[in-house]
Amino acid sequence: MAGLLANFRNTMIVSFLLSLILVGGYAAHNGGLDATFWTAAFRWLHTFFGILWIGLLYYFNFVQIRKMPEIPAELKPGVTKYIAPEALFWFRYAALATWVMGVILAISRGYFVQAMTLGAMDGFVVPQHTFIGVGMWLATIMFFNVWVFIWPAQKIALGIVEGDADAKAAAGRKAMLFSRTNTLLSVPMLVTMTMNQTMFG
Repeated sequence: MAGLLANFRNTMIVSFLLSLILVGGYAAHNGGLDATFWTAAFRWLHTFFGILWIGLLYYFNFVQIRKMPEIPAELKPGVTKYIAPEALFWFRYAALATWVMGVILAISRGYFVQAMTLGAMDGFVVPQHTFIGVGMWLATIMFFNVWVFIWPAQKIALGIVEGDADAKAAAGRKAMLFSRTNTLLSVPMLVTMTMNQTMFG
């Protein structure tokens, strides 16, 4: 068991194999791969990728950004050359996968257009579409920030793209501010994503 757990790739392979067995159990219980099954599967994937995305967002903001000024200069390259680029890879692709799975989920449940118009398509009389729409727009802004502002700025700040010391400092600040913006938006976004399902089904 220690050999399995010591290898991250193998740990994740086994985790997903166990998950697929459970998914198969749900399919068998459901009597097939109908719309209800696929909605459940998309919700699982949306949740998985969302935890990875927001978990890394919180790692950056709760830990890395706050503690970097305290790290001795000679140790900072360990973070900027090894940890941050790897974390940013999973961060940005988890954001993409979360957003795509969320769109697929909303389409499969039949409320994508209603939510994206914040309930205007219903004459604002279906509150669950307005609430989930607010969450979807917050998540879309956050996804946009990751790919359009945070990642391009981080490439300069981390030296992946050429830039002088001033450009790196400016890029690092820009990435931090947009990351903080996403942190600010994340909590109300999570309110809608979690409460909507309980309140409205």
